[in-house]
Amino acid sequence: MRFLWWRLLVFLVVGAWPFWWVYQAWIFALGPDPGKVLVDRLGLGTLVLLMVTLCMTPLQRLTGWPGWVAVRRQLGLWCFAYALVHLAAYLFFVLGLDWGQLGVELRKRPYIIVGALGLLCLLVMAVTSNRYSQRRLGRRWKALHRLAYIVLGLGLLHFLWVVRADLKEWSVYAGVGVLLMVVRVPGVVRRLPRLGAG
Repeated sequence: MRFLWWRLLVFLVVGAWPFWWVYQAWIFALGPDPGKVLVDRLGLGTLVLLMVTLCMTPLQRLTGWPGWVAVRRQLGLWCFAYALVHLAAYLFFVLGLDWGQLGVELRKRPYIIVGALGLLCLLVMAVTSNRYSQRRLGRRWKALHRLAYIVLGLGLLHFLWVVRADLKEWSVYAGVGVLLMVVRVPGVVRRLPRLGAG
């Protein structure tokens, strides 16, 4: 397998963060409400991983190194995994697995619906991320995986609703998200310099 060590490094780094957060919760380093902190960190981690995944193609075009794209699928699957654990942590730590409370939360906090829509899109992309689906869907596969851009918008909206009292942090992520969309405009892509090009 090409880029085996690079793939392994990405796997270990991305996979280690949730265990580190759980360890911090175990030693009471996450404050008086560690469950809520875990929910927030997993949610933000999902958004960051989505942005990192979307960085892979521009980085490949910029540097010419195919290793970036080689880990794109892995990063996308990790993004889905983080989102799934984020949901599980929310149901466990915030709702206490009280399903009756879920309806109340949906009415009070519609950003949960936005997050659920993003998770559903991630599920579709995760299920079809394999080579069999690529062959079966053909050209439709690329169109389907453009759902990532919709997920980015949903994720930013979800995050905005959560931190609406403090827009400073959100504006940084929104700025990165806008930049990731701009570099995908065909005219902009053609103007991207190649590092090391003569």
